[in-house]
Amino acid sequence: MRVCGIELKGAEAIICLLDYQQGAFTIPDCRTRQFTVSNSAAAESVRDFQFSVKKLIEDYKIEQLVIVERMQKGKFAGSSTSFKLEAALQLIDLPVTLMTTTQIKEWIKRNPLDVAVTELGLKKFQQAAFSVAYAHQNKDLYSHADDAE
Repeated sequence: MRVCGIELKGAEAIICLLDYQQGAFTIPDCRTRQFTVSNSAAAESVRDFQFSVKKLIEDYKIEQLVIVERMQKGKFAGSSTSFKLEAALQLIDLPVTLMTTTQIKEWIKRNPLDVAVTELGLKKFQQAAFSVAYAHQNKDLYSHADDAE
């Protein structure tokens, strides 16, 4: 299954593709690492963002989007723009999953990765996007195994 991990930060959507087939994870080459919305107050900018993501999904045959969930209130709350971008992503006709940082850490702890993100050919700023994709893939793989026991 090919998933796209997404971290929303302000007016940016940082992405990382992760594929799992035949017992191995691969990180497919991707033409972009992030999408930026120049003016989130303009509906056209949000539509352009959504169109760009849809095109990426189509071109790379992505089966699911996984987003790092942001807090809605408090000191570390996500920006209003990031919630607009999340809504635009959720309206795409594709399964979208939100994972909290606690869930991400829990699934990575169950199946740790012994390699740095930079060694995988990713940029340091893609760490969270990769982590959410990897955690989701592990959740899909091992939660079914836990159910069988």
